Amino acid sequence: MMPAARESLLDAAYAALTRRPWAAVRMVEVAAAAGVSRQTLYNEFGSKEGLARALVRREADGYLAGVERALGSHTGMPERLTATAEWTAVAARESVLVRAMLTGCWSERLPVPTLSAVPSSSAVPAQRRADGPLPSPGEFVRIVRDRAVAVLAGPAAAAQEDRELARSCELVVRLALSCVAAPPGEGGVAELVRGVLVRQAV
Repeated sequence: MMPAARESLLDAAYAALTRRPWAAVRMVEVAAAAGVSRQTLYNEFGSKEGLARALVRREADGYLAGVERALGSHTGMPERLTATAEWTAVAARESVLVRAMLTGCWSERLPVPTLSAVPSSSAVPAQRRADGPLPSPGEFVRIVRDRAVAVLAGPAAAAQEDRELARSCELVVRLALSCVAAPPGEGGVAELVRGVLVRQAV
């Protein structure tokens, strides 16, 4: 199947999820909305669980791609980390699946895939990846922290500087996640992050 058709199926599945609980979403409905046969849908994802895993994997990848954009869209460490925190809040507000992945709070309306890898017999590379392990909230913290450190640390940074930078990056990521769970008031996540970074002397 062409990657575009897979994306259409995932778009259709996500659209269905916004209208009704995942348990009520039917594979035949997803296939029809994407303009393919139900057999094609099963060939691509294997099962409804496979479709759910692929949907969660795509949302995780989209969130992490946004982290990369935020880190690369500014100059200066505080601006880059603030942009990353703001993106985290926006992504969680816009996607119920990103919010669930970042917080670990999966409502009964959502698919709840196991985070560990599942046996995969798929011939589709993208599905084999989706059948692999999915990030937990703690793993997202580590991934985003490490990406931020990799972007922000100069090639000549000393080990001590790297450790301090990693602490600051992790603090910002965890602060952003707390804003996902309990949205901040006036000033938003950006004001909180800037205040923390000033105190951290970043």
